[in-house]
Amino acid sequence: MAEQFTVRSFKSGNSVALRLPKGLGIEAGEELIVVPHADGSMTAWRKALSRESFLRLFGSVSEGFMAQGRGDTDQGDYDWPETPDHPAAA
Repeated sequence: MAEQFTVRSFKSGNSVALRLPKGLGIEAGEELIVVPHADGSMTAWRKALSRESFLRLFGSVSEGFMAQGRGDTDQGDYDWPETPDHPAAA
């Protein structure tokens, strides 16, 4: 299992910030992508590694992936509800 770090949030202007330990190897000013999850957890990674991470996924697909095709992909029509922010399509 990877090493765990406990961090504490603090107020910085009108934002909430995290002080990250030096042991994480993140340089000052380095950009991170943070994705919040429905269960309250978050995932973070270096923005500089986003492209490389995506391209590594391509190579991780097994050789026989989708050899039998996509299967049943038919989807019925969906009646999108109209909201004040998103009027129904014409």
